[in-house]
Amino acid sequence: MKIEIAQALLDIGAIFLNPNKPFIWTSGIKSPIYCDNRLTLSNPKTRQLIKEKLSETVNTHFSNCEYIMGTATAGIAHAALVADLLCLPMGYVRNSNKGHGRENQIEGKIIPGAKVVVIEDLISTGSSCIDVVRALQDAGFIVLGVVAIFSYELIKAKEAFKKIDIPYISLSDYDALKNLALEKKFIKSEDIKKLDKWKLDPTDDNWMI
Repeated sequence: MKIEIAQALLDIGAIFLNPNKPFIWTSGIKSPIYCDNRLTLSNPKTRQLIKEKLSETVNTHFSNCEYIMGTATAGIAHAALVADLLCLPMGYVRNSNKGHGRENQIEGKIIPGAKVVVIEDLISTGSSCIDVVRALQDAGFIVLGVVAIFSYELIKAKEAFKKIDIPYISLSDYDALKNLALEKKFIKSEDIKKLDKWKLDPTDDNWMI
């Protein structure tokens, strides 16, 4: 599945891997990878594939799920697709409370004790997704886990999720993409060392050397 999803993302231009011309994150981190899973919504075939795989993953790993929650904003549409396929209630969580109206951070009915799976589009450091998990827990939900389309599989994210004792599963990840890109000759074998160094510590610009 990881290779299938990585190939689908590459095919529609939702993901790029370029170790010699890095992308700049808003945090200033220089990254060899760029992922925009919003583009999957514009491609019906890829959208259908991701909807089915996300739903299968929820059913397989969190079969007692009672509620689907999306992360704002990129996870909302995918959460809606999954909730519709699984016939489950759906809501989403903002980064912070609204500044008007009822000032909600969680949109959707609050059901304390309900077992929730969070749908995320992309996990990098994991910090924003963990904020969503904590907001749901504070509201009384039981968070079973997080299912994402893609993960960079950074050590920081793994440690952060382990610390809060919440599992996360991604349909595809950095290593699957790296191996596929090498096989398809998008990158060269000498690029692998750079890519591996970046994954170990994205904040260290020496990975480019």
